[in-house]
Amino acid sequence: MANLAVQIGKIQFKNPVLTASGTFGYGEEYADFIDLSRLGGIIVKGTTLHPREGNPYPRMAETPSGMLNAVGLQNKGVDYFIDHIYPRIKDCGAPVIVNVSGSAVEDYVRTAEKLNVLQDIPAIELNISCPNVKEGGMTFGTSCTSAQSVVKAVRQVYKQTLIVKLSPNVTSIADIAQAVEEAGADAISLINTLLGMAIDADKQKPILSTITGGLSGPCVKPVALRMVWQTSKVVKIPIIGLGGIMNATDVVEFMLAGASAVQVGTANFIDPLVSVKIIDGLHRYADKKGIENIRELTGKIH
Repeated sequence: MANLAVQIGKIQFKNPVLTASGTFGYGEEYADFIDLSRLGGIIVKGTTLHPREGNPYPRMAETPSGMLNAVGLQNKGVDYFIDHIYPRIKDCGAPVIVNVSGSAVEDYVRTAEKLNVLQDIPAIELNISCPNVKEGGMTFGTSCTSAQSVVKAVRQVYKQTLIVKLSPNVTSIADIAQAVEEAGADAISLINTLLGMAIDADKQKPILSTITGGLSGPCVKPVALRMVWQTSKVVKIPIIGLGGIMNATDVVEFMLAGASAVQVGTANFIDPLVSVKIIDGLHRYADKKGIENIRELTGKIH
């Protein structure tokens, strides 16, 4: 069988298949369906400095080949995670990565500081698709200056692997990627959800309480592939690709475009077994193509 191991920062994953934040809970919710130790890694749901109630309902909507969500980072805060959730999931058999969100640079920094001392959390993923309340609601990840500022501040206090999740809602993804690499990111994950909207024609009003939300699922895959390919041309750090991955073929495409690893997101809602099916599919693909090491695929498309 092919060697599926990949390296991201200081972490060696047994395979390139990780689960995306917000789609896999804390991992334990899926333990009845799959052997968590088979996964490359688990990225837990967004964690903030203080508890958040999230947005009012309705906050999810089905769309053609995808879904919209406006959950609003509902969670009980980083202290609750450390005291109650971390002890339950730290020995699950796969590396656990915490997705970190905030409304100000200070929020990200304080959350990262608290997570830095957890021995069995080898990395955090900074979600910079959050609105910066001090800048009038402008999203951190939509300008090089703001993206760089939050990454640089977190890098000063966080000593383990730092992954930065980029927003696709920008003019030039390459510029943002270069900015966070210069600020000290060890890896980049992209893409986060695209901004979308759904309308109820009968009621003649938006379906989501927030009017707009994040679009994910197979419909975003062509955009995600393009952004991974563009970003791979300008950065030296590893890229974790996500956006509409449903099967092993999708993973191969992302790796050919320049990704070193991937995240499976919306597909988890359709089939809780999908991640391990994808891992098995990668082995079959590698055997069929005579590939000894899955890393041979990364960036093969020039």
